[in-house]
Amino acid sequence: MGGRKGVLGQVRSKAAKVAAGVGRTPKCDARKAKVASRTWGVQEQRGRRHLSLSTLVSRGVGESGEFTSTIFDVEDVSLAGSKESILRGGRDKFGLLAKAFEGIKTIGVCGWGSQGPAQAQNIRDSIEAAGLSGDVKVKIGLRKGRPSWEEATACGFTEESGTLGETFDVVAESDLLLLLISDGAQASLYPRVLAAMKPGATLGLSHGFLLGVMKNDGVDFRDDINVVLVAPKGMGPSVRRLYEQGKSVNGSGINASFAVHQDYTGNATEIALGWSIALGSPFTFRTTLESEYKSDIYGERCCILGGVHGIVESLFRRYEAQGMSPEDAFINSVESITGPINSIISKRGMKAVYEELDGEGKEIFMKAYSASFGPSMDICYEIYEDVACGNEIKSVVNATNRFDRFPMGTIDQTRMWKVGEEVRAKRVEEDIPLNPFTAGVYVANMMATLTTLREKGHNWSEICNESIIEAVDSLNPYMHARGVAFMVDNCSFTARLGTRKWGPRFDYNLVQQAYVAIDNGAGVNDELKQEFLNHDVHSALAVCAELRPSVDISVSTDEAVGAGKARTQYKSSKANA
Repeated sequence: MGGRKGVLGQVRSKAAKVAAGVGRTPKCDARKAKVASRTWGVQEQRGRRHLSLSTLVSRGVGESGEFTSTIFDVEDVSLAGSKESILRGGRDKFGLLAKAFEGIKTIGVCGWGSQGPAQAQNIRDSIEAAGLSGDVKVKIGLRKGRPSWEEATACGFTEESGTLGETFDVVAESDLLLLLISDGAQASLYPRVLAAMKPGATLGLSHGFLLGVMKNDGVDFRDDINVVLVAPKGMGPSVRRLYEQGKSVNGSGINASFAVHQDYTGNATEIALGWSIALGSPFTFRTTLESEYKSDIYGERCCILGGVHGIVESLFRRYEAQGMSPEDAFINSVESITGPINSIISKRGMKAVYEELDGEGKEIFMKAYSASFGPSMDICYEIYEDVACGNEIKSVVNATNRFDRFPMGTIDQTRMWKVGEEVRAKRVEEDIPLNPFTAGVYVANMMATLTTLREKGHNWSEICNESIIEAVDSLNPYMHARGVAFMVDNCSFTARLGTRKWGPRFDYNLVQQAYVAIDNGAGVNDELKQEFLNHDVHSALAVCAELRPSVDISVSTDEAVGAGKARTQYKSSKANA
């Protein structure tokens, strides 16, 4: 016992240092921490089903998208010839939550940023609708005295009702712990969180980022807990907004991926699927923690956030230089993407944008597409490989450690975005043009984003959601409502940092390569044209369109709940909006 106690002491010592702000495990201690992570909770394992590390599930990229459930009706779909499994959501499934959450009395939600408020309120409402309010409690874990504490209270979570408490008290008592604190905080606090969890509990993540951090540190999760993921394919405010809109039509929300990284109790899959159903996910597909963090961190830097930001800024300047007024330049860049282009892709796919154009428009589209695809692929590949090797995760952690000295700057104070405020005030939706050049550049970026994911081995369900559906059904509507910052800065720190870092890179490559080629007379690349028109993604998207939420998101100008530096300018006047 002496040796075991020594190892646990090392881990707890590390946790204490983290809590005191000393820092994370240096590389030279990674092996010790790895051993410690496999030893946590060993005294409590008697009488429980214990899985060795060799029997854990959902490890890598590109594993089968098939899964089964003993509670929910899972169905198989064919996406571009690949068989995958999905679970359809809906309020009619809430009656099965009692079975999925069997043995779970407290669902702890730690964090109140982008995802925390939405997930906590959705799950609470679903549990109430299922008649489980007296059996299962949703409890928020925050630091008392922070603005987030007041906002959670305004949303109906209170100390008096036992639904609001200090972070690590909630961690210790939770049967299902949803760790929704910022990625930077997860990187610093995960040793203390893992040490505080009770044996047999389930750690729930909505992003695989923590796995990437732990891989960089050379440590594993303690093996006497479940580790699952449910990742809504959209920012938190949209998860809540669509859930509320869908209450009268058997539910609607944001599609989600799920993963079971570690199944200690034998029912981790059912817990994860129950969580996704409670969020209101229209359909849920399988991934792995590794695949999720690679595709998610990558996707938000490409067409979902960073790519579109770089595109619209480069096009605005180009159109002005060609003689358009500032207002027309904004309309033909930003408004064209967030208006008609977005609507067509959401309902009918990317190919339909091309088919919507007349003969001249198709030619302009294809010239822009041909010139933009290669420069976009160049950046997409660089981003993916930086994420895959851990460099991008290190960059995020380093940046969050600099926030006190170098806070994140604004991205919507330039003349372009001030023009946008005037344009939105006078907007007539029906008058927004489908600009063929803008469409060609934007679709090329989407195609580059998804082509890279496919070449790197990701499943079609993940590709469609991480590169297309999330962009058009969750993110772009927020830029349409209030501009680029309203879209970007309602997302996580990781997404916000990535947009600021990579958006300018896309801008540069388009200006220096794509637009120069077009101005020098470059024509349509017939090979790229045929690849686009006959690409497998179109049939995969057609299947996804059949599973699309039954309502379009309606974004007000007073949207988002989340305290702290990340979103104070978007704090809703009604905390439960």
